Amino acid sequence: MATEIGQIEEKPKLSSTAHNFPIVGIGGSAGGLEAFKQMLETIPLDSGMAYVVVQHLNPNYDSNLTEILSRVTKIPIEEVADEVKILPNHIYVMPEGKILTSVDGVLKLTPRENVKSNLVIDIFFTSIAVVWESMAVGVVLSGTGSDGTVGLKMIKEHGGITIAQDETAAYGDMPQSAVNAQVVDFVLPAEKIAEQLLKINHTYHAAHVIGEEEPLPRNDELVFTEMLKVLHQFSGVDFIHYKQSTVHRRIGRRMALHKRGDLADYLKFLRSDQAEQEQLFQDMLISVTSFFRDPETFETLTENVFPALLKNKPAEEAIRLWIAGCATGEEAYSFAICLHEFLEKKPSGQTIKIFASDVSEIAINKARKGLYTEADVQTISEARLNRYFTKTGGSYR
Repeated sequence: MATEIGQIEEKPKLSSTAHNFPIVGIGGSAGGLEAFKQMLETIPLDSGMAYVVVQHLNPNYDSNLTEILSRVTKIPIEEVADEVKILPNHIYVMPEGKILTSVDGVLKLTPRENVKSNLVIDIFFTSIAVVWESMAVGVVLSGTGSDGTVGLKMIKEHGGITIAQDETAAYGDMPQSAVNAQVVDFVLPAEKIAEQLLKINHTYHAAHVIGEEEPLPRNDELVFTEMLKVLHQFSGVDFIHYKQSTVHRRIGRRMALHKRGDLADYLKFLRSDQAEQEQLFQDMLISVTSFFRDPETFETLTENVFPALLKNKPAEEAIRLWIAGCATGEEAYSFAICLHEFLEKKPSGQTIKIFASDVSEIAINKARKGLYTEADVQTISEARLNRYFTKTGGSYR
């Protein structure tokens, strides 16, 4: 183990801010091979992006996916070996029997133990969402099941772009699951996806998402300032002191979605379209949340915080909690479940009052309804799901 740690430490470490090019995760299952080929053969040699192919593979059989795909593209393509540094204009293919994640600036393999093979896409997409943030793009191609939906949700919440194959998919379950969960930005045939990726990359350059460490031209700086004034007038929230790289990335995402490759053009559009002002405002407030996010935090609550909170509290006095910045409510409900389970072990009969607030009216409305999709509740155990939720059609209340 010491040797392995030493080897890892010798690798170059890159923070997410050093990722100055998009990484495109491409997931597929049944029928995915043909879709992979259709997509990759249309990508130019100098696209400026890195591509990672993740497919459901039988761990008991050798895969020749890398060899097959190398016949349709001249871009350097390789099967991932552990600790591979990610470079633009390269294609990386996940080997069979492994779990693939992105850690800092490298691709990392771990054994596929106690992990369902039909979750490998979600796992990889989630990793690039966390590390690459708005530089992450997720693509779900043909396949059965719903793998990729949760991962696309994470990518979108971290400010990235999401794409699903349209009805041309040989097996439409996976892309349709993502579409139904409303986590897809573009729905396209496989052979048209590369064209859209190039437009996104061009827009990211125009919005200074790529090359953000370079000084802004004076004119572009003024345009960004005018956009923030429009948002301030619309929402009452002043973003002028927000981290500028975050501002550029959120605006770059909106420009990409509307296929507007020029800052001045997007400013003109933003001024004239109140719906877009609302959407940009919501993107600025992107809330990365899930039920029981960061399990160690909830363990600390149960082991340390709740006992200290209740130690000297009279039984007749209510327990009052406030969740500030609750987003769509998952954290508030997670606190409620966690506290309920804790009090069951030490019955006290105390009243519990949990307050939650957020600046986003859209997020608060979802939190009030307490209605979540199947993708939203993926992180909840079966026992908690059965006890605390009621299934309503395809959703959980």
